Amino acid sequence: MPHAFSKLLSRKIILGTSAGVGLIFMLVGVIFWGGFNTAMEATNTMEFCIGCHEMKDNVYKEYKETIHYQNRSGVRAVCSDCHVPRDWTYKMIRKIKASKEVWGKITGVIDTREKFQEHRIEMAAREWARMKSNDSRECRNCHDFKTMMPENQKPRARMQHINAMTAGNTCIDCHKGIAHENVHDQLSDKEMQELSKPNPENAIELPQHWKDFLAKEEADKLQQQADKMAAIEAIKAAKALAAEEAAKQPKPVASATAAAKPAASSIDWDLAVDRTVTVFFPGQTSIEWVMRGKDHGGARPVKAGDRCVDCHDKETADMGKKIVTGNKDDVEPTPIPGKRGSIPVSVKAANDGENLYLRFQWTDSSHTPAPFVEGGKMDPKNQMKLALMLSNDNVEYASQAGCWGTCHADLDSMPFAPEGQHVSKYLTESRTDIEMKGRRGKALGGWDKRKEDGDIKAEFDSGHFMDILRYKSGENTTESGYVLADRVMDHDDMVEFTANKEGDQWVVEVKRKLNTGKAGDLVLSTDATYNLGFAIHDDYTNARFHHVSLGYKLGFDNDDAEINATAQ
Repeated sequence: MPHAFSKLLSRKIILGTSAGVGLIFMLVGVIFWGGFNTAMEATNTMEFCIGCHEMKDNVYKEYKETIHYQNRSGVRAVCSDCHVPRDWTYKMIRKIKASKEVWGKITGVIDTREKFQEHRIEMAAREWARMKSNDSRECRNCHDFKTMMPENQKPRARMQHINAMTAGNTCIDCHKGIAHENVHDQLSDKEMQELSKPNPENAIELPQHWKDFLAKEEADKLQQQADKMAAIEAIKAAKALAAEEAAKQPKPVASATAAAKPAASSIDWDLAVDRTVTVFFPGQTSIEWVMRGKDHGGARPVKAGDRCVDCHDKETADMGKKIVTGNKDDVEPTPIPGKRGSIPVSVKAANDGENLYLRFQWTDSSHTPAPFVEGGKMDPKNQMKLALMLSNDNVEYASQAGCWGTCHADLDSMPFAPEGQHVSKYLTESRTDIEMKGRRGKALGGWDKRKEDGDIKAEFDSGHFMDILRYKSGENTTESGYVLADRVMDHDDMVEFTANKEGDQWVVEVKRKLNTGKAGDLVLSTDATYNLGFAIHDDYTNARFHHVSLGYKLGFDNDDAEINATAQ
């Protein structure tokens, strides 16, 4: 046996090499491979990654404040989970490329905080490009569209994941800065577009459980609509029966002095579809804030045409709570202690073929004095003001962002308000340029970039304006006007407001002719839809300290409209 084994080892098997020599090479290879792989894996540990102060004092500090470091599940993603591929070939390539960062430390290129920050965008862009090219391979080690549960996601996340799957977007397109300081706003617009554009090759069909969820969601929506209409039909039947019985009774003698009818007295609000709209405290957010990826993670989908309401309709209460306390990225520098972050409002709409009727009802709040105003009341004359805007889709941003299209970062009481100047609301159509990025210290907005009067008139004649209606409770006045180059308001008898406070409930009814015949008033057609947004100044507040709605679609006998003005 020993002789036979010795004979086998000496046998030539390939290229003149004996089995014995081959076995020795194999053992050496295993030892070498094991040692090499062990050494390489040692460089993947958290301890190794933060062994130099460049990492420990910069990105590691930032990472410790994110959900990848500490979360409710106790699962932690370390540096190598995101930055080192698991596949051997890609791992080797990544290790070789990573030596550039090591070289940067050795040569002192990034050995201080200042130097690190100077080169951060370069290093980040390189990593974003790598993740973009491999379809965020390392992200997908833990996160996979096919295993996500849409019912457990917020509406905005769910919508963007659907868009990503169908269009071919990858994780890093939206989640730059997920674990470190967000610096992607330093990229040029062209670079940003290149790094965020979808790749059709990455597109996948929606998984079946996603399709099932969406189908159930649509079915639930239709059922809710059917239930509301059934309830209205039941009310109609009951009232018809009551009217029939009343007709059989002797008619009372009419009073000589009849009470004045409210504006919408002809409308039976029991027969109108109710929609709860939660208005929220916006702080110093503006259209520039909305469109800047540095400030607003939804900037990219908005630019692509998505509507704010599609993602945020069910999140407005949480958004308002976060902003009103001053805890949202310095969006609110002067919070009012105790001020509520949101107000649920019951909204009903109806029409009679000639007029639009709207009804708003909400609960009043206790007084919370503003600490920066003498007496605590910004507008002592008016406990409540209600304003609403109407527009068609031809106005820039109106369909996506509603009245945010009129709100800019350089308006009165906003962060870039010019000293000594009064700047009211305006549309981008009235300006030659709007600064959105704010690079190199530029002020956001475009208050001083007005177009010539002739150009502004042309925009006005084309219907590029927002129709605005406003009511002031203390003064009991109604105003109507429009927003284009400025907010232009005057008293108007084409619009009627009726406001009553019953207990702690405000009820405001609006009657507005579909066609007022007045310039600056939007002509409403019952076969079209319009953008509707409204704001409530409660508790004697003024200016930006109101509560605002997102933009909603107003329709006439249109079940697809978010606010449906049914015919009566």
